Amino acid sequence: MEQTLTLVVKLNVEPEQASQLEETAQAFANACTWVNENVNHRLTNRNSIQAVCYNDVKEKFGLKANHIVRACARVASNRKTAKHKGRKVKGFKPTSFDCDGRTFSFREKDWTVSVSTLGKRLRLALRASNYHKGKLTGRKPTSAQICKHKDGQWYCHIQITIDYPEPQKTDKVIGVDFGRREIARTSTNQGWDGKEVQQKRDKFSRVRSSLQKKARQGTRSSRRRCREVLKRLSGREKRYQKWINHNISKAIISEAKETNSAVAIEDLTGIRERTNQKPRNKTERRRSNSWAFYQLRTFLEYKGIKEGVKVISIPPAYTSQTCHCCNHIGIRTNKSFKCSNSECGWEGDADDNASEMIAKWGRSIVMRPGGSEILSCRISRATESQGAVI
Repeated sequence: MEQTLTLVVKLNVEPEQASQLEETAQAFANACTWVNENVNHRLTNRNSIQAVCYNDVKEKFGLKANHIVRACARVASNRKTAKHKGRKVKGFKPTSFDCDGRTFSFREKDWTVSVSTLGKRLRLALRASNYHKGKLTGRKPTSAQICKHKDGQWYCHIQITIDYPEPQKTDKVIGVDFGRREIARTSTNQGWDGKEVQQKRDKFSRVRSSLQKKARQGTRSSRRRCREVLKRLSGREKRYQKWINHNISKAIISEAKETNSAVAIEDLTGIRERTNQKPRNKTERRRSNSWAFYQLRTFLEYKGIKEGVKVISIPPAYTSQTCHCCNHIGIRTNKSFKCSNSECGWEGDADDNASEMIAKWGRSIVMRPGGSEILSCRISRATESQGAVI
């Protein structure tokens, strides 16, 4: 199984080289904007877009041939994403440009990269860490993106493709229930409380609100100071949440690898759109919209590929309302769950029940054919041989 990794490596750039990179990034962004505005918006195939505008772009912006190809590809990609989300294509900022095998090359002997610009080709030194060197040793990447980050420094985003073995077949599944009160709960009795994350998010929100208010009032020096503090705090909350999700996903995948198990998770796509339609106060809306469940899912998926662990996504409907013992719909009240089946009557933690149900559903997928029988429930003793599949 192939997996594409992006290595973000800082570049040692001289002032003259920085100006050439900025000129190229500006021309690349201008080309993307012109293509998006002048080529039929219904075209989303990069080859079709390129066939229509290649000569005009080359004449207007002076880009290298392969930079034009990558500009058309970026426009096509952005159009597809915007179409999927039902939005319009946003503007193109002059902070990056894409490279392929002809406009980019990596040299291992001195840890440098060669990049084509509007003028001459530049040889730039990489500030590679041991991790980067371990990933790049013996490889010849053929695609990269040269980016200027918010700190004003230039970075090289190098894409490398790694082949990993296919996950081994197994009938063991670890179910993972996502939530805001408890970030993740596994069917093996592991849990990560979300109280601390919520408190930190609330604190960051209060601080930002206070600083933004002061940045519009007060003296000139105090306004400038508030803007400086806001800039310093920018991204800190996001980095904290990312660190938490990395730790959770690593622990889950490590346990799955040790026990030779697959991991089953809920597919929560579209949950924000559904919950935002309900009447809620401003605080609850902010907390819900800052829930980083999708990031945790992507971390689990890419770590699973790396470690040979299969990650399965299942529909979330009724997973927290169905009893994992008898598959009957029960009653969930906050953190507690009670089965409504008089013959079963299971009571316990709602997240534990949900994770067990997700694991059960996951086993029905990995054990096919005949897996649907796992999710059948007995309606009555008289119809014991018949099953109702949820």
